[in-house]
Amino acid sequence: MKFSLITVTFNSGQTIRNTFDSVLKQTYSDFEYILIDGSSKDNTLDFINEYVSKFNGRLRWISEKDDGLYDAMNKGFSMATGDVIGIINSDDVLADPAAIEKVVKCFERDETIDAVYADLYYVAQNDISKIVRHWVSGEQRSFAKGWHPAHPTFYVKKEVYHKYGAFDLDFKFAADFELMLRLIEKYHIKLHYLPEPLVRMRLGGTTSKNLSNIRKGNIECINAFKKNNIPVSSLYPLFRLLPKLKQYFQ
Repeated sequence: MKFSLITVTFNSGQTIRNTFDSVLKQTYSDFEYILIDGSSKDNTLDFINEYVSKFNGRLRWISEKDDGLYDAMNKGFSMATGDVIGIINSDDVLADPAAIEKVVKCFERDETIDAVYADLYYVAQNDISKIVRHWVSGEQRSFAKGWHPAHPTFYVKKEVYHKYGAFDLDFKFAADFELMLRLIEKYHIKLHYLPEPLVRMRLGGTTSKNLSNIRKGNIECINAFKKNNIPVSSLYPLFRLLPKLKQYFQ
């Protein structure tokens, strides 16, 4: 089974080396690595050129302007030739050298599975060994009650994207949420939960910026329910917050 892993970069020079190294350490070898760069102005392209040869022909990349993160991810989807597609963000790392191998084994054990998801560690911005929060995705529950998988650990068969579409670019802050909601609750794709942390995700950004984005994200999440004709309570932002608070104690 061929695996496609996508990373979107834009001025990611401070963190991308960690990401590259975590991908290079993977025990599973039948994968392609696709980089979509948004015309970085820092040293990101220098790092990409440095690492190309280390991937022994498995790395393909482009650098051009895009219309944001999700547009760039859609470009990566269109380039992917693997049976399964995953994303690793440019400031995150795969938490386990066997991460891809474990995901592939799930698909190989049950060929009817459409997607695999797992758990995630939030780590300190300047120390990826320091765990701040632990996102335990858990077994499938209701999106409307605040549950959803950790998107950086959401691995989906390419044929599912061909059938039901990729990221909806009408959503600027919550296109990943809308995508999972659409696939899981509207089209009822078959999921498999892998109860292990497969990604370490950096926490970052200023508080005011995060608060503003959280508010915009909540609005877009509610709009995602409406667009997909899925009922949701006006209390949804509260339901969404409670699982996040639990992450500090898991």
